[in-house]
Amino acid sequence: MQELLNQYFDVGFMFDHFDEVLDGFWFTIKLSIIGGILSLAWGLVLALLRQTPGRGLAPVRFGTIAYIDVFRGIPLLLIVLLISGSLPSLDFLPESIRIPNWFGQPDPFWYATMAITITYGAYMAEVYRAGIEAVPSGQTEAARSLGMSHGQAMRHVIVPQAVRKVFAPLLNDFSALMKDTTLASVIALNEVALVGRDIQSETFNSSALTLGAIMFLVVTLPLARLIDKLIDREQGRFTRGAPTEVV
Repeated sequence: MQELLNQYFDVGFMFDHFDEVLDGFWFTIKLSIIGGILSLAWGLVLALLRQTPGRGLAPVRFGTIAYIDVFRGIPLLLIVLLISGSLPSLDFLPESIRIPNWFGQPDPFWYATMAITITYGAYMAEVYRAGIEAVPSGQTEAARSLGMSHGQAMRHVIVPQAVRKVFAPLLNDFSALMKDTTLASVIALNEVALVGRDIQSETFNSSALTLGAIMFLVVTLPLARLIDKLIDREQGRFTRGAPTEVV
């Protein structure tokens, strides 16, 4: 038991390597925030493309559905490896795109961001779609009767209501996204998992990995409680005022 505690829960070791692990975790936070924002935006675009009306836009709808199905079915790790392995060799693209170093971040950071956006955008598109379809059809009909186009109705009436309905599930996807950023360690991004493994290989002590796990819990546990509160509040809005059954 003592050996297990020394190997994984050495508090002194954690303090000694706290700054290194925190630097790696800061990479994780940046990747989560940027990848999360881009995934939210891309997911909304996909959801709206999937809702386009008319036969003329049927190829757009089918193509969007195919995209969502494909990238929900491929593991994020494979997408990270495919992008990092293929993008640098596409000579017809500018070097700033093939080997991006935007805003001072290394190219593995942006390869991971692209992979997260492509993959989680597909997941979030389905969440948005559920929210859009949960808005009563009468809302669309009312908006169209006021002379709004389909795009105007979606922008001003449907999407704002849909986002409020699915805010908690979107946060849940963000929590999953944050944990999946550790997959970027396979392309040598110096995030928390890679830092912990490097320290482990140098010192033969795994407490740095435990410290990284604790840092994740500091962020994800409050987020989980926030999600629960949002779900309870949303459910309360539906049950409030419901007729009481008379026995």
